[in-house]
Amino acid sequence: MLRLILANPRGFCAGVYMAIDVVDQLLDICPGETIYVYHEIVHNRHVVDRFRRRGVIFVEDVAAVPDGSIVVFSAHGVSPAVRELARSKNLTSIDATCPLVTKVHAEAIRYARKGFQILLIGHHDHQEVIGTRGEAPDAIQVVDSIETIPTLRIHDPDKLVYLTQTTLSLDDADRIIKALKAAFPNIKDPPASDICYATTNRQTAVRAIAPECDLVLVVGSRNSSNSVRLTEIAENCGTRARLIDDKSELDPEWFEGVGTVLVTAGASAPEDLVHDLIEHIVHTYGAEVEQHDVEREEVEFGLPGTLKELMRSRGVEPATRRIVREDTGELLHQWFEQHSIPFRTVDMTLRGKALKQQHGHA
Repeated sequence: MLRLILANPRGFCAGVYMAIDVVDQLLDICPGETIYVYHEIVHNRHVVDRFRRRGVIFVEDVAAVPDGSIVVFSAHGVSPAVRELARSKNLTSIDATCPLVTKVHAEAIRYARKGFQILLIGHHDHQEVIGTRGEAPDAIQVVDSIETIPTLRIHDPDKLVYLTQTTLSLDDADRIIKALKAAFPNIKDPPASDICYATTNRQTAVRAIAPECDLVLVVGSRNSSNSVRLTEIAENCGTRARLIDDKSELDPEWFEGVGTVLVTAGASAPEDLVHDLIEHIVHTYGAEVEQHDVEREEVEFGLPGTLKELMRSRGVEPATRRIVREDTGELLHQWFEQHSIPFRTVDMTLRGKALKQQHGHA
């Protein structure tokens, strides 16, 4: 019988809950008005399509938003140039940037003002990197691989700092950071790791569980950096991994000769997609299911100040509105009870803690 392991934590992080709730709240308090979102609110096809069906319009250029409209800045953050364009068009801008991304923006601004050159470790074309680089374009160079290092233009190696995209692979980031320190021994560390807690926790869970599995299935979209990184982590552990948007992308050949499957989800993947995948695997392969708890997450972010201001202008008291965060564990147990499927949990928190210490993220 197939053994199916669910990684915990998986799926939505606090920043994604907040960003999605921002759009939900706007749809509720602004009936009849079109809500525009600059870039995908989060990198998940299902989340974006669900909002499109409710009338939300996603744009890749703020210039496409009609003057005087409401526009939401996605969780990935935007550059000052985008904010200025929104102001010039008299847009009501609602900032759904993840607070952990905002922290990296603030670090970039602070170091640039102090005259530091900033090496931003990340992917050139990712929206988060584009937004962060826009805070100090003359001071920031993007480092996407070790091979980039010899091409960097460094004026003063004693006034150099590195920052990172929040959704990087811990393995890749560590390799690049070590190479930067070898090339520039006096390079400054950021005050704390820029890779976010959710990215760290989901990668740690995969790293802890994948070695005992034959196949890893990551629920997430292909433009989701953290979801792609989860597949890479699994493969770095020597386990085959597949990134899928939903159960429709499963290939039966993947399960041939497989005894144990790990299921996880990127930080922008809805839990209902995970439930659908579990149901399909259980019914198709008669799998036994267990959840391995590697970390417990209790981080929550409140509604952004720009949304609270709009609420008050519409006669809505923000204190009466709160982000509704699903208890994925409770929902999962309810689902298994309804379907009469045996289910157990395994505590792996000590293993997770040891792995974080090993990678310097304890």
